[in-house]
Amino acid sequence: MESRREQAESDCVSSDNYNSPIPETETETPISESTLEGGVSAFNQAQLLRAIEVVERDSFAIAQSFTSLFASLRLALSNATATTLDHMQCFTDASGRIQESVLDAATKGNRYINSCLRLNEEMKNIDGLASQLKILRRHVDSLDAAVNKLLQVP
Repeated sequence: MESRREQAESDCVSSDNYNSPIPETETETPISESTLEGGVSAFNQAQLLRAIEVVERDSFAIAQSFTSLFASLRLALSNATATTLDHMQCFTDASGRIQESVLDAATKGNRYINSCLRLNEEMKNIDGLASQLKILRRHVDSLDAAVNKLLQVP
């Protein structure tokens, strides 16, 4: 367990050295064991202030990095949401138009079917009418033949 903690602490120290370079005019003073044995009083005030400034600067850089990261994430989420909303609106419009077209086609199809049914009913009556016309035609032909005979008698 402690080896993991020591490894994590060493990772933090090494990542701080790479991520936040210290200007050449300001360098960190390493803390040696002899300084620690003497206690805090062995540090002079300037070194302590310099260490606090380094921690403050690193903390500020980390805070700016997190702020930038969250702003980027917020923008990406906003773009994804806006795109999704645009696609949903387009889908809604398209499905509405398709629904209107389907209803129109169904109405026209029903009208066509009803017209065909009416025509079918009328065609049933036409057979009787056709036979009546044939009979009427025969009567007209026989009447015409009788009139022609009367006119040719002299």
